[in-house]
Amino acid sequence: MAPDTDFPRTDDPDLSLRWSGRISLTRRILAVNIFALALLAGGFFYLDSYRVRLIDDRIARAEREAGLIAQALEAAPARLRPELLGDFGDRTGTRLRLYTADGALMLDSWQVRAPNYTLRDPAEEAWQRHVARFMDRAIDFVVSAPPLPAFAEPAHDVMAAWPLLGQAQKMGRPEARLLLAPDRTPMIEAGARVGAGGDAVLMTTNARDITRIVREERLRLGIVLGIATLLSVLLSLFLARTIVRPLRRLARAAVRVRLGRAREVVVPRLPSRRDEIGLLARALSDMSQALRIRIDATEAFAADVTHELKNPLASLRSAVDALGTIRDPDAQRQLLAIVADDVRRLDRLITDIAEASRLDAQLSRAHFEPVDLGPLIEAMLAAREAREGLSDPRVAFARPRKGVAVVMGEESRLVRVIDNLLDNALSFSPPGGLVQIVATRVGDEVIILVKDEGPGVPVEARQAIFRRFHSDRPKEDAFGRHSGLGLAIAKTIVEGHNGTIEVEAREDGATGACFTIRLPAATEE
Repeated sequence: MAPDTDFPRTDDPDLSLRWSGRISLTRRILAVNIFALALLAGGFFYLDSYRVRLIDDRIARAEREAGLIAQALEAAPARLRPELLGDFGDRTGTRLRLYTADGALMLDSWQVRAPNYTLRDPAEEAWQRHVARFMDRAIDFVVSAPPLPAFAEPAHDVMAAWPLLGQAQKMGRPEARLLLAPDRTPMIEAGARVGAGGDAVLMTTNARDITRIVREERLRLGIVLGIATLLSVLLSLFLARTIVRPLRRLARAAVRVRLGRAREVVVPRLPSRRDEIGLLARALSDMSQALRIRIDATEAFAADVTHELKNPLASLRSAVDALGTIRDPDAQRQLLAIVADDVRRLDRLITDIAEASRLDAQLSRAHFEPVDLGPLIEAMLAAREAREGLSDPRVAFARPRKGVAVVMGEESRLVRVIDNLLDNALSFSPPGGLVQIVATRVGDEVIILVKDEGPGVPVEARQAIFRRFHSDRPKEDAFGRHSGLGLAIAKTIVEGHNGTIEVEAREDGATGACFTIRLPAATEE
């Protein structure tokens, strides 16, 4: 469907979206929630810092233990060193090796006691261990961890095969470093010089417990993150469904209304929803119904206009056609009088039709001001008398005190209402009759009454007389003088001023009709 380009852009810059406006609402909801989960995933960085602290503490402890063991070996007699080395290895969970000053291996705790750790071959482990090591490498890559050297037992076990011992000998203090076993578990080496003779002790340990602790914490965090991700996705989809799905339904209904392919387009009202989506749905439904009513009224108005114009046009055509064939001057004068009447009727129809068609739009843009109906009606009657002379029937107006009957409105439109009602009352009143106009305030309303002494309006016709082109004129009324739009125009103007208009029998029991207009009284600022 091609985008609409025939209308000016009225986007509110406070509501417009730039790049994100091209992304669907569902994806945006998911993106926001997943971004929040990404912050939770930052816990893996905390795990890495936790692992680094554990390793740093273990390295520092290994240095202290290596120094203490070197001092104990220096003070112990040579015959007790093997047993002492084995005891230290068991207590610290490490492998201890003692080298002579010339670099040869003198003692090994594993020769005295059983080995206290085992280096595992990754190829012989289960697939879960491979996944764990992959996760280790991935996290090391993400956090940009420096690469560590691999640990391997030398082919010839001499002091020179262990660079750390040479460094400890040179520095004169215990030294330690971190390496990686074949299965990527931490290996910690620590070395220290034993006395001044040049002997050295080497301590190695496989800190597998550190890897186990970190992986267990990572597993817990991963489970929490997985559950949170699943719940977030489900909640995001639920939220998107409760928001996007009704919006799409409303959008499709709005498109059908715009295209006008269906006579009755049902816009879902979503009565069970009390949120903004429900308010939007009901507003769109009410708007579409109002639009449908307006369209129906426009179509009916156009049909009525066509019907009303056909009668005078047909009469005018017949008269014009007859003028070309009739030579009798009297008959020609009669035909010309008919033509003049039809022209007047057409002129009155066209004028009233133009005003009726523009009323709604003009009233919606009108700027209302305080209007005192007393002086307004008095001035209108004076101008009418000056233009037409004294009328028969007579018109009586009970002028209220100044400032009593004040309403908010447009003065020219209110004059048109009174003028139309007065014309209607005069046309139905008998010769010598009296038309009374009253304007007063009752409570918060200003009430205008127009009473005549005509035949009155039957109960069944009291609503119909306000419809467009409805006309039930007296037989003696001049042809073409009334368009049938006067009362319809008056009703439209009154309702545009938030008022009501109705007709009833006169309450004093006299013959005639009483038109009652109720308008909100102007409030004092």
